[in-house]
Amino acid sequence: MIKNITLSFLLLCSFQMLKAQVETGDILIKNGTVITITDGVLEDTDVLIRDGKISKIGKDLASGNAKTIDAAGQYVMPGIIDAHSHIALDVVNEATDPNTSDVFVGDAIDPFDVAIYRALAGGVTTSHAMHGSANAVGGQCETIKHRWGVSNPDDMKMDGAPRTIKFALGENPMRVHGEGNRIVPRTRMGVEQIFRQGFAKAQDYQAEWKAYKANPAGALEPPKYDLKMETMSDILNGDIIIHCHSYRADEILMLVDVLDDFGVKKICFQHVNEGFKVAPELAAYGAGASVFADWWAYKFEVYYSTAYNATILTRNGVVTSINSDSGELIRHLFHEAAKTQRYGDLTDNEALKLITLNPAIQLGIQDRVGSIEVGKEGDIAIFDKHPLSVYAIPQMTIVDGVVRFDIKNDNDDVRIDINPEEKISSFIDHHAETEADRCMQDVYEYFADQKQD
Repeated sequence: MIKNITLSFLLLCSFQMLKAQVETGDILIKNGTVITITDGVLEDTDVLIRDGKISKIGKDLASGNAKTIDAAGQYVMPGIIDAHSHIALDVVNEATDPNTSDVFVGDAIDPFDVAIYRALAGGVTTSHAMHGSANAVGGQCETIKHRWGVSNPDDMKMDGAPRTIKFALGENPMRVHGEGNRIVPRTRMGVEQIFRQGFAKAQDYQAEWKAYKANPAGALEPPKYDLKMETMSDILNGDIIIHCHSYRADEILMLVDVLDDFGVKKICFQHVNEGFKVAPELAAYGAGASVFADWWAYKFEVYYSTAYNATILTRNGVVTSINSDSGELIRHLFHEAAKTQRYGDLTDNEALKLITLNPAIQLGIQDRVGSIEVGKEGDIAIFDKHPLSVYAIPQMTIVDGVVRFDIKNDNDDVRIDINPEEKISSFIDHHAETEADRCMQDVYEYFADQKQD
């Protein structure tokens, strides 16, 4: 008996050790122009990473046994963070119920998706893996680190990152459920009721468990365990951050009212194309906004927006990020951030915060990534020119002190060959077939229709 207990204990310890063995490294980046995000721009500065974390920032640092990278004449910035992504996922839109809070994309991470490597080639070190937007209340999402080369899906996960969940407003859940399956919600009013009913049921579920635990053992039968209600309860308790697919200002305010009624404060609106109309209200509630730089008019409810959206939200005090929602655009987030200098004249630091510290705040990981500070994780992107320049090309991307992309060792079989003579229709056809998440299906369907006109 004792022998069996000891063996079980050793096996458990071994499993925990294997699970915790994420590769980290020691790197000294020398003589770069360091864009810290939180402490200005430091010229001719070194960044020392030890055991995967930033150990020192300064001049003439000793390397010890760390690998040395000469970044003279180059720009060193925090790894880019994408707050809305679908890479490393496939067939994860559980469209069978308007509330699927019992499912979890973290159980379906694909570490072999080449899009991870291509994201690294754009300087992106962290992304928020989300399913599509078929459900008013969707499943839980996963924040992942782009540790290209690992084979264990668990090694992709950012251990300890706050839990998140996907909500959706508008035409997507209405089309999938009301029009497709003839169940609630078929209208925008019905979408609201999915939220209210879900939270109200969770309150009842919590009350049942509270009553059960307050009584002596055996006095009451325990309530039936319900994973869906457990998740909804955790949202009510503030243990899960909502990320909500949204477009119209009226619906955005509707969800704010619902959340306020139930005391839920942790919310980041995704897409939020009409966020500029309600920016003061979002700021007052403490809601975040993760937006496109200049995508709109690809379906009716997204008919009206502006490329000034990110700037207006920022100027009103809303924590704002720019996301990709695309396995292609994720490689160009630094270009997307630069557009805010054309549309709104944001400063260099304000523009770069949209793809570094701000998405980190929206994911609850700002104490670990999003800026170059001592103690933070060694996630770094190195560019040959200023990252907001249209001529900038990422040279190297480092995750946890490990080089995961190096342009000088970039294999042909992971590259995307772009033919400048090829018509955009071929690109659209390719993405319409491969974007299986169905979050942005209307984009590709719209452009496919335009191609035929």
